[in-house]
Amino acid sequence: MSESKAPKPMGLYPYVKKAGNLLFLSGVGPRASQSGSEEANIPGLKYDKNGNYETFDFEAQCHSVFENVKLILEENGSSWDQLVDVTTFLTDMKRDFKTYNRVYAEYFNTTQPCRTTVEVNALPSPISIELKCIAEIN
Repeated sequence: MSESKAPKPMGLYPYVKKAGNLLFLSGVGPRASQSGSEEANIPGLKYDKNGNYETFDFEAQCHSVFENVKLILEENGSSWDQLVDVTTFLTDMKRDFKTYNRVYAEYFNTTQPCRTTVEVNALPSPISIELKCIAEIN
């Protein structure tokens, strides 16, 4: 199998583990697969010279994380339509849940896996969303 086009995991763990006819995805964030600093790889997020948000676009992070999940699924013999469970971690439920729900509906208008959404204090980089998924394998 060729190297994944998805961003590399941030630690020593696989993005994917196959068990029987199921595919388990580790937490997948919105980071893009490109070189540069960690912050430069997060769609919708830019800092000023003092480390404060210059731009913050949560919707861009949602689209990017969904595209990363799709890519990982397809590279491993599954597809978006075969998702059976999605757990979503948001760092600010009050600020972001409405946007997340709207973008989620765009991607899951015909496929509706089980879903859990929780707020967490932080994620391992300055991202605001991460998905943990289970899908069936072709």
